[in-house]
Amino acid sequence: MTYRLGALLPTLLALSAPLSVAAAHAAPAAVPPPHDAGQISTFLAGFYGHHGPSDYDRDNRVSQVLKDRQRERADADVLLCAQGQPQDIAIGPVTVAETAGVGWATVTTHWDSGKADTFTAYVRLDSQPIYLDDVICAG
Repeated sequence: MTYRLGALLPTLLALSAPLSVAAAHAAPAAVPPPHDAGQISTFLAGFYGHHGPSDYDRDNRVSQVLKDRQRERADADVLLCAQGQPQDIAIGPVTVAETAGVGWATVTTHWDSGKADTFTAYVRLDSQPIYLDDVICAG
């Protein structure tokens, strides 16, 4: 039995037509909205807490870049820009730059010595789930 493309092609087109029409009228895939300043502030406050991120957060809520940087810098905590555990941590106001796709806040660590340090924590607006993307230490 031989089949000719000429006879098969109209059948294939007829079968695919309902799919094409359905696909054309289907709603676009739901894209989660970008994180806003409130969500980023809540995330950073929960992530850093009062004394620094938990082991779970370090393993699951940071970018691969930060994990790699931490492996290279065993002498310092790259998420806190220091060594040791701070006495307290405060998160400043969040800035969101939608065109750059990031949000950030200044994080201030307070130490037993009375000293305070600051650094900037960055979050990608489209990260799902939300995670810490980068940390830039001051000075």
